[in-house]
Amino acid sequence: MPDERAPWPSAADPLGEALHFLELRGAFYCRSEFTAPFGLELPPLKDHLWFHVITRGSCWLDAPGAQPRRLTGSELALVPHGQGHRLRSEPGAPTPSIFELERERLGERYEILRHGGGGERIDMVCGAVRSDHPAAGRLLALLPQILVLDPATDPARLDWIQSTLRLMAIEAEGLRPGGETVITRLSDVLVVQALRAWLENDPAARSGWLGALRDPLIGRAISLIHREPGRHWTVASLADQIPMSRSAFAARFTELVGEAAISYVTRWRMHLAATALRDEGATVAELASRFGYRSEAAFARAFKRVVGSPPGAARRTLPAPSQQTGSISTTYSSTSTATG
Repeated sequence: MPDERAPWPSAADPLGEALHFLELRGAFYCRSEFTAPFGLELPPLKDHLWFHVITRGSCWLDAPGAQPRRLTGSELALVPHGQGHRLRSEPGAPTPSIFELERERLGERYEILRHGGGGERIDMVCGAVRSDHPAAGRLLALLPQILVLDPATDPARLDWIQSTLRLMAIEAEGLRPGGETVITRLSDVLVVQALRAWLENDPAARSGWLGALRDPLIGRAISLIHREPGRHWTVASLADQIPMSRSAFAARFTELVGEAAISYVTRWRMHLAATALRDEGATVAELASRFGYRSEAAFARAFKRVVGSPPGAARRTLPAPSQQTGSISTTYSSTSTATG
């Protein structure tokens, strides 16, 4: 059956196809009011994207594997691989852990941080979001260690960043019912807009899986697999849908995607199955039927081959959605426990 969780973008919109899979979940939001000199270290958060927006002044961002970057007013920076990193007013400024600093907690996912030596004012909006969709990893793995969007080069983007931040500020000041949810959703919008800009402009977005999505033939085949993961797909049936010859389709798919078409079908199904085990409490019998397997045993064998453990063991080790959000302290604690 087609995936009906959300409206699909047009098959002619490969960038929309990629962004559709993000399904971001806001985990943490912080309004930061700094004065120079200041510095702090933010923790690694597995499977999260950190974002920072400078609303006043400037500061330095230092992340592993990337050159330190000076951020100025209205620039939006992503640290997309969950890495720990540092923010500071100037190179060499001490960077205590954020857990050593006093923070005003206003909700499960919203805090205010005030820190610094009393000099020049630097205001920021900071936060972390995560995506659990199986395709998200393919997209995020292509991103650089630090991704910075400078709206000054694009007045339209400057306008939407400022408009989004104004809405976040209004919600933060009033903290009306549902305000925390609105703030985290607006954070998601900031991240998606930054990723959209990267997808549109960076040459890296034209290779690998994203490049395959852009291909008018193979991109259509990938979309069909995504929409109907339970259909009995074969190389021949996929080639017929394009249409291409079976041999030409198989060779082109492997060349662009990096794996054979049927291997991709199986991997896609098993990632969706892992998500269903966690989020829906689905049974093995239900998943076998949903993804077109004739028996529970056949499904379980495919699941173990792709995921590395049987469905029952995976269900016990996958964190529940309720464990994937919360204050930065809660999120970091659960992540540290999970990663060792």
